[in-house]
Amino acid sequence: MEMTGEQLIPASQQETWEALNDPEVLKACVPGCESIDRLSDTEYQVLMVVRVGPVSAKFKGKLALSDLDPPQSYSIAFEGQGGAAGFAKGGARVRLAPEGASTRLSYDVKASVGGKLAQIGSRLVDAAARKVANDFFGAFNERMAALHAPAEAAHEREEHLPGPVPRDPDLPAVADVTLAFFAAGVLVVVAVGLIVFLG
Repeated sequence: MEMTGEQLIPASQQETWEALNDPEVLKACVPGCESIDRLSDTEYQVLMVVRVGPVSAKFKGKLALSDLDPPQSYSIAFEGQGGAAGFAKGGARVRLAPEGASTRLSYDVKASVGGKLAQIGSRLVDAAARKVANDFFGAFNERMAALHAPAEAAHEREEHLPGPVPRDPDLPAVADVTLAFFAAGVLVVVAVGLIVFLG
């Protein structure tokens, strides 16, 4: 099986690189992933549930990173066993290139499967692999966009806020300690009100 593709990631090249090398981010984005444990700086152990047509299996495998060129590219070698369902092994080349404020991610994957998975047929295996890739990139892009949306929204809000209102010279001066006690008093009144209302 061979698969190539490109994705536009809504994050900088460095942020995309860091996220792609963060086991927690990958675990959250890879469909069926139950765990990703770092064995070393370049090796991970992966446990995931895979469903291809009528075959469903829990795969345990290893990922090894090589040809690391941060934050531009790396290669991944993978090998997994799914018991009676069979095995999967192969490799992928991942490249990152800046594109404006985003990152263009390109990948080439070559893999082979054996056991019951191979008996299902290459079309079904290819379709399942494309679905997993699409689901992963959908979740990954959504996560990266969410990480940047609050900062961008706050920046946009700051640009549209009016400047501070000058202090009215006719008002009496209030010490910071007085304001702190006043704020604490308001919090106590609100808390007691909620307890009485909900209790």
